[in-house]
Amino acid sequence: MSPRETLQARWAELAPRERQMVALAVTLVALALLWWVALAPALRTLSAAREEHARLDAQLQQMSTLQAQAKALQAQPRANRDDSMRALESSVRQGLGPNAQFARAGDGANVAMRGAPADVLAQWLAQARSNARALPREAHLTRSQAAPPAAPANTKAADEPARARWDGTLVMALPAAR
Repeated sequence: MSPRETLQARWAELAPRERQMVALAVTLVALALLWWVALAPALRTLSAAREEHARLDAQLQQMSTLQAQAKALQAQPRANRDDSMRALESSVRQGLGPNAQFARAGDGANVAMRGAPADVLAQWLAQARSNARALPREAHLTRSQAAPPAAPANTKAADEPARARWDGTLVMALPAAR
């Protein structure tokens, strides 16, 4: 006798009320499985879709911005090494001031600085990248232990909290010679 025939024989032996109870139990188990396997995961995905969509839109916007920046950099005319060196030297004098020294070094340049404020250093690096096409190849920076120069009591600088300052050297890579 096959398992199917065995089940049919047992089903026939059950009283009508027992058949109803077994049918109800099988239906409840089937509905629970349907919920756990099909409906609950789909509803979770649907409820999280709006937040995921917003996150992906923000990521797409950021990638589009980076793409536009990359295209703008590619569209700029290529600079030769001498022009880049002059632009970098000028940016060191203007951006980092008297506490920075510029030195030509082989295919790049070394920039030594003392007490450079972090925001000024970040602006200078962005300027060096865009104007001189120079990129930092090495950076040896330590937080400056020296106090910033004292400002007169009636100036805005006296009211500002102490800003992070950096000492160290940067080795800058310049575009290849043409």
